[in-house]
Amino acid sequence: MFQSISVSSRGVSQTVVLACFQGQKFDDATKARLKALNAADAIDAAMKREGVTGDAGEIVEAFAAPARGKKSAETRVLMLSLGAKDKFEACALRNAGGAIGRRLASAKATGATLALDGALKSVKADMTQCGVALGEGLGLLGWTCDQFKGKGSKDTKRTKLAIHAENAALAGGLSRGLALAEAANLCRTLSQTPPNIATTSYMAEQAKKLARATGMKYTILKGKDLVRERMEGLINVGKASENEPCLVRLEYAPKGRSPRGSKPLVLVGKTLCYDSGGLSLKINNGMVGMKRDKDGGCAVLGAMQAIATTIKPSRRVVALLAIAENSISDEAFRPDDVLTYRNGVTVEVTNTDAEGRLVLADALCWACEKEDPAAIVDLATLTGGVVVALGSTYAGMFCEDDKLRAKIEAAGCAAGERVWRLPMHQEYRDMMKSPVADIVNSNANRKAHPIQGAAFLSYFVDEKVPWCHLDIAGVHVSEKNAGPFVDGPNGWGVRLLANLAEGF
Repeated sequence: MFQSISVSSRGVSQTVVLACFQGQKFDDATKARLKALNAADAIDAAMKREGVTGDAGEIVEAFAAPARGKKSAETRVLMLSLGAKDKFEACALRNAGGAIGRRLASAKATGATLALDGALKSVKADMTQCGVALGEGLGLLGWTCDQFKGKGSKDTKRTKLAIHAENAALAGGLSRGLALAEAANLCRTLSQTPPNIATTSYMAEQAKKLARATGMKYTILKGKDLVRERMEGLINVGKASENEPCLVRLEYAPKGRSPRGSKPLVLVGKTLCYDSGGLSLKINNGMVGMKRDKDGGCAVLGAMQAIATTIKPSRRVVALLAIAENSISDEAFRPDDVLTYRNGVTVEVTNTDAEGRLVLADALCWACEKEDPAAIVDLATLTGGVVVALGSTYAGMFCEDDKLRAKIEAAGCAAGERVWRLPMHQEYRDMMKSPVADIVNSNANRKAHPIQGAAFLSYFVDEKVPWCHLDIAGVHVSEKNAGPFVDGPNGWGVRLLANLAEGF
């Protein structure tokens, strides 16, 4: 959409964006602005056009008439509807930001002034929150990933967009929202990167670059390190691939405080650079899109960028990326293999296509034993069953700790990333029992399929540690070009985790 989006300290006369509510008269500030622009009559006529509903996100456009006797460039005026006044919420401005961005992009605008104060103050809206939502909407819409286009495609010229918000709090929120969107866009670009480029070493290198750029601590375990630390899931899932598996650790520590000063929040990301299904081979073109099986790890990386550069919480945050490629060779792990994890739990492999939980188990064991965590949150594109259960509207959330669950729900609500609690009960854990080992990695009985994955992971988390598993298989990709997103990866989880880190 845009080459870049920035917040300008100066007003931009090319385009002015105002706001109103459905079926309501303009507030006094908006009236005064329309009069000063000499655009009151034009906007009034435009809003009486057939088909104008006043629904949230609808934009009516008109041009200000030049002052009598003066020659000047026309000012484009966009009247943004905020929907029903009694139902307004700041988060609605995320989609509004996308709508504004689409209109500005189609007009090839290079700048716009947001004069939304009157409408927002009439509902006593939190200006900073409104600015964050707008910035996120604009920034998310601005994502492009065309570095894989070649000479067979035409170059797309994109303009730089400068946004000026007349209200200082709105401008501050706008800058924060754009920064959070930039972090989410990092996740989206990594997700979009094809598997012949985004190998296990490539993903580890991206984490290393981020650490260098932000001052975070970076550690990688691979080869003999994995053997020494008994990372059985990573070793076995990754051993059929020429791209060796690894565990990457990033640590954010607040400046001026000892890194051992508090228990960290630990974020764990499933980072399967490609999933063929292994010897339990995927069928019917089921491998298409499996480059996105790394999206849990991509989200954690994006969140760490936001945490280190924008959020800067007072608590330490540790990220663990379980990185591997599930491939096929005579070295591949097999159904019927039994793996013994570092916490002593043994796993009978019944399906090599249920590999994500095997590598996550390593990271969860490490988090409990090595990090002394205040809480653990893992993100994974884990099951097709959660897509059947919840579609693309909610991520499946498994969390038995009331305080942690409330914080995640609040963080998701603020980000517009919805979560829905699914149950965890001993009966589900019993479903994973194996006649050969302690547990199986996949029960042939498809009942409660998404819960099976969470039940498996629970065997690798200390009962005393607050833990949340987020199955994002249904929400990590947008299926249509709408709101602030285009079809493709949407960076789900980046902003939720960043919000969680701030309020933890």
